[in-house]
Amino acid sequence: MYQNLVILLLGLSTLIFAEQNTGQDMNDQKHEVKLTHKIKAELGEGAFWDNRDQRLFWVDIIGLKVHIYDPETRINKSFPTPSMVGTVVPGNNDKAVIALVDGIYILNTLDGEISLLSDVEADMTYNRFNDGKCDPNGNLWVGSMHFDQSLPKANLYKVDGKGNAVKMLDSITISNGIVWTKDSRTMYYIDTPTGQIRAYDFDADNSSISNERIAVEVPVGLGFPDGMTIDEEDKLWVGLWNGNAVARFDPVSGKLMSKIEVPAHNVTSCSFGGSDFETLYITTSSLDMTEEEQARYPLAGSLFEVKPGVKGVAGNFFRN
Repeated sequence: MYQNLVILLLGLSTLIFAEQNTGQDMNDQKHEVKLTHKIKAELGEGAFWDNRDQRLFWVDIIGLKVHIYDPETRINKSFPTPSMVGTVVPGNNDKAVIALVDGIYILNTLDGEISLLSDVEADMTYNRFNDGKCDPNGNLWVGSMHFDQSLPKANLYKVDGKGNAVKMLDSITISNGIVWTKDSRTMYYIDTPTGQIRAYDFDADNSSISNERIAVEVPVGLGFPDGMTIDEEDKLWVGLWNGNAVARFDPVSGKLMSKIEVPAHNVTSCSFGGSDFETLYITTSSLDMTEEEQARYPLAGSLFEVKPGVKGVAGNFFRN
């Protein structure tokens, strides 16, 4: 259905991958997916664009690293973590909130020092924290996942700047992408094994959710929905694990609008960035591939970017 056109230009260090999507609103357009930063991340995740300093925060969960990539200098600064790190969201005063296996921590992005914010789930040794983002009020919504990835024993929490943690959802298996609409009235959330994107009414006055419903049923065979971001039209962009692509969904109709293939088998998260939010940055994984897939996707684990023809919106920072 989709074709990858690999254009190899002598003298250029950037590989460009062209893809034709089949979206209703972007029909017959081609998008060039470029290699942003070549790296063999084991499990790249948690992409977040810091529009204040024009840099991309992301993590390598299994590689135990928090990364900060500067597109202007092309420098990818890394901080080691003592355990698997599920996500990162910058806050104030050179601090960022990160989710480690046993709790939520604050990372000093100048010297790499880490301090505990909340030890929620420290006693649940069968779980680890995974993806998370901040709501319009600056609270971190972060979910956990069961280590064997098959039991619904995980949870979704709301954590404020003082470390107060409130369980918002339970019976989760693999907590993943989470975003809010421009008007702050709707939250979308992914529990990967369900193959669904669920919608909730969001009350900005007290950062609560209600009225759970299914917004999108990700088609079987497309891949597993992983990390997620949202564009200025309130459409959802989702990384597809085992799907070598990012997909754009309309959460009102539930329909797949377009799909952009990425030169990596497992696409994990994405975030709009750049000064105008026209660039979609994409994280990938180098794990869970057959020998054939490893040969087909030698750049798996790297960072990629594409200009999909629609702008994103600024993410919410952690209010620490």
